[in-house]
Amino acid sequence: MGMGGCIILIAAGAILTFATNWEMQGVNLDVVGIILMLVGIIGVVAFSSAARRRRVIAPGATVVDEQQTRRYE
Repeated sequence: MGMGGCIILIAAGAILTFATNWEMQGVNLDVVGIILMLVGIIGVVAFSSAARRRRVIAPGATVVDEQQTRRYE
């Protein structure tokens, strides 16, 4: 599930929690909405941290640092 799926979960949960007044026997839609929002937020955090870790320096790339230049091979 990507970032878009997480945002859809957050939006669907917010709609169920705040914008509806349906009542179903045996199902509390407010709780279902809150669960969807929490899963969406956890997904956004996980996706962001995974995307941050994917930055990999390619072999042979020159990295310019403020103090020195290194060449990784």
